[in-house]
Amino acid sequence: MNACMLTLKPVDKRTRLTREEFAEAYLKPCKPVVFTDLTEAWPAKAKWTIEFFKDKYGHLEVPVVSNNYSKPGKGYMTPDMVIPLRAYLEKLEAGPTDLRLFLFNIFRYAPELTHDFFIPGITDGFIREFPFMFFGGEGSKVALHYDIDLSHVFLNQFHGRKRVVLFSPEQSKYLYQHPFTVASYVDVNNPDYEKYPALRKVEGYEVMLLPGETVFMPSGYWHYIEYTDGGYSMSLRANESYVRRARGLWNIARHYVVDKGMNKIMGDDWRKMKEGMAKRRAGDLVS
Repeated sequence: MNACMLTLKPVDKRTRLTREEFAEAYLKPCKPVVFTDLTEAWPAKAKWTIEFFKDKYGHLEVPVVSNNYSKPGKGYMTPDMVIPLRAYLEKLEAGPTDLRLFLFNIFRYAPELTHDFFIPGITDGFIREFPFMFFGGEGSKVALHYDIDLSHVFLNQFHGRKRVVLFSPEQSKYLYQHPFTVASYVDVNNPDYEKYPALRKVEGYEVMLLPGETVFMPSGYWHYIEYTDGGYSMSLRANESYVRRARGLWNIARHYVVDKGMNKIMGDDWRKMKEGMAKRRAGDLVS
């Protein structure tokens, strides 16, 4: 392994995984896994092509973001533009672009699409109200973060390939998490060990997610995603724990509200303050 790279091991890929096997080997120990056949019977697997979305739903106006999404200032966590879905998909087909469409609840506008997939029986607690779609151009990246509501995530890939890098919640102390956020701004591909020495202790997972596959990301898992090709996926969320749901709601209130409010007041100074706090906290681990 290149000495400059993080320590990452492959995610298991499993076929015909039973509910009981999944619970014992992955759900209870909170270990990621890729299902190769969880969506095998879904009509969406063959039906949801780019042409299908352009023809049927290309008129929908969608909020598109770029790498500017997490930069401090007036545009922090706001879309770059709102354009028709057809125009966005044409950009995606044209070649590399950093433009992404994420947490898109197309089912609010097209409820008939909910008949094209099924809630898996692999575990309990699926949240039926919040299936989301994610689209990204070739080369676009999703910065390292974990999901604020602390649900388990089943990310189902339909088109294109994605490289997914995962870290357990126990690794948070080494990842320089910015206070009042669910984000880390370390470079997964080119870690700066001089600036972030605690990264030397990090251990994680990586996998190339292919069309037809589903990656299980346990509650609180950090994830970084690269779109190897232009493509899209859909997430299903599950949370069988009322305690975890309560913690997720507290996360939303404490992180999202405080962070956005302070960014409006302080802008780039707020980000610098968060980075300083993260470095001081991680510094205790390597001193």
